[in-house]
Amino acid sequence: MNVDSQKRIFTNGCFDVLHRGHIELLKYCKTLGYVIVGLNSDKSVKRLKGDNRPFFSQDDRKFILESCRFVDEVRIFEDDTPLRMIKALRPDMIVKGADYMPQEVAGHEICEVRIFQILDGYSTTNILEKIQ
Repeated sequence: MNVDSQKRIFTNGCFDVLHRGHIELLKYCKTLGYVIVGLNSDKSVKRLKGDNRPFFSQDDRKFILESCRFVDEVRIFEDDTPLRMIKALRPDMIVKGADYMPQEVAGHEICEVRIFQILDGYSTTNILEKIQ
């Protein structure tokens, strides 16, 4: 598939324990263009997921994402949603997993939103429950 490197594709999340579901989402994003990942800061993850999270620090999560061939850029945000970052970046498209409806996605009023069908059985919360 030809990638239009001029299109800026935005996705975001905690990416606390990177798993196949995350990689499939990022791979799909890469087929659409230049991939910018908005990464929740440690404080943001803690507010959203609880005191036992994040499992890995924001610096470690950023390093891992930057090492992925499907990711072009990673930016950390402190807010609970990436709306402020999306407004500043003005991407061409936002991609989120199917646990969201397009109208629920932060930034849906700014650009096109595509929903990616998530893989059953891949969840950071489930993985961490198995470990602990």
